[in-house]
Amino acid sequence: MNYIQLKWFVFIGLVTTVFACESDLEVEPIELQTLYQVFDKNDSAGVEANRFLLDCYRFLPEMGNRVGGDFLDAATDDAVSSNPTNTSVQQLAMGTYTSDNYQDNLWASWYQGIRRTSIFVANIDRVPLNGKLANGTSFNRVWKAEARFLRAMFYFELVKRHGGVPLLGDEVYQLDDNIELPRRNFEECIAFIVSECDAVKDSLRTDPFNLPFYERPTKAAALALKARVLLYAASPLFNGGNIDPQNALTGYTDFSAARWEAAENAARELIELNLFTLEPEFRNVFITRNKERIFSKQGGNNTSIENNNGPVGYSSGVNNGRTSPTQELVNAFGMANGLPIDDPNSGFNENDPYADRDGRFYATIFYNGAPWLNRPVETFEGGADKPGGTKQQTKTGYYLRKFMGDFESAVNYSNVNHDHILFRYAEVLLNFAEARNERLGAPDQEVYNAVEQIRERAGLVPFQLPAGLSQSEMRELIRNERRKELAFEEHRFYDVRRWKIAEAEFNKELSAMTIYQTGTGIIRQQTPVLKMNFEERMYLAPIPFSEVIKNPQMIQNPGW
Repeated sequence: MNYIQLKWFVFIGLVTTVFACESDLEVEPIELQTLYQVFDKNDSAGVEANRFLLDCYRFLPEMGNRVGGDFLDAATDDAVSSNPTNTSVQQLAMGTYTSDNYQDNLWASWYQGIRRTSIFVANIDRVPLNGKLANGTSFNRVWKAEARFLRAMFYFELVKRHGGVPLLGDEVYQLDDNIELPRRNFEECIAFIVSECDAVKDSLRTDPFNLPFYERPTKAAALALKARVLLYAASPLFNGGNIDPQNALTGYTDFSAARWEAAENAARELIELNLFTLEPEFRNVFITRNKERIFSKQGGNNTSIENNNGPVGYSSGVNNGRTSPTQELVNAFGMANGLPIDDPNSGFNENDPYADRDGRFYATIFYNGAPWLNRPVETFEGGADKPGGTKQQTKTGYYLRKFMGDFESAVNYSNVNHDHILFRYAEVLLNFAEARNERLGAPDQEVYNAVEQIRERAGLVPFQLPAGLSQSEMRELIRNERRKELAFEEHRFYDVRRWKIAEAEFNKELSAMTIYQTGTGIIRQQTPVLKMNFEERMYLAPIPFSEVIKNPQMIQNPGW
């Protein structure tokens, strides 16, 4: 079979992926084109090839209410779903899933993306593109580098969930090929992703703020991916804490401190580009295009986050109140003076618990009394935003505020930029601080500087950390900074796993704050809302059952 002559719809539908059974047919006319037409040797502008490449971008990860209508973070100790039914994220939080119904199964989607980017890599050189970057790099080389970057992203999404997975390289398998391929070990997968980042970084665009290509990956994006991949690889779950110690599919079979150094150096290389800064106003990071963003998937100007998650009692717009942050997340935010709320010198007042808190708290969580749409949020029992009855509403006394526009004094919602930010500079600083702290016996000034930049932007006064912190003290502080800074950005679910502390952190009873407004004042009572459950096998997601039964070489993860 000559695959060049296959119809494009066959690639999208019948052969969507080596490992997926289902078709993903579309109705756009481009599907009826052959690859000769898509990668036309007479098309010096590469119009159809560019459309093909842009189509690959839709497989990039997304955030928001994507897991059965909920944020993935509602499967962690940071939130619960407000939906009164047994939701997908609740099943993730309680471990009531199997390899046949894992609630965040994107295996087929990632392999579809891998296949399409590999088709692009294999064919783009047939297109005589005339364009070049300012440094003389041809668009053929740039576009091929973009496709390889995307492919590396798709592989990482698989590896962070499942451990080692089948690696296809540049191979584009056909219907009559042997596709019963084994998983490659974890080390090989990490090495492949890192090598792809290294191979393409100098072929990608260098200006991350070039508006015509704002959503295209740059050298910085490749370095950010590399830094994240190496941070995961160095973390306890894979480096010294493999849940199946001699199983090379589920992690390294030894420990090496050099892996922390590799993660540190990768983050340092990005920092030393001196291209990025922290956006001065934390909440603007998510609703404006700014110099903290390294790479995003284009979303849209809309009110989707507000409609899905806004407090329910407002008549303006749609307010579904889907996400209920927990009291545990609220407690993670310290005071404006930088001290945790349980520090006797913090000034925390149980009778006024939301006063003088870390600035990120106000940008992340709606609490009782928070300003919104020209009135205070009411999450006390019987309040406008917690009316009781069967209406979907907060289960915890809190709603999600993060990612929303500035509507505190507005009457109605208006469209807001809701791109999916996949890499931002604050994460890189935290990655660097974590890796360097783990490598050193005690944190040095570089570790302090990275963390203090984050705290300074948060408006903490003083933002400086106490001198002389031990490695373990700094470790806990960095982990808490990640929790606050990166809340609802799909880090907590995987951070707690890679640190290998999920058996403690995700086996807890999560708490709500029940508030009663009486004639003599407000009464607050902490109450249980959900008991999480975590078992050792849940550190890695199961290989989908459908893949295991049709491929004798596909080894399932331990416990599944």
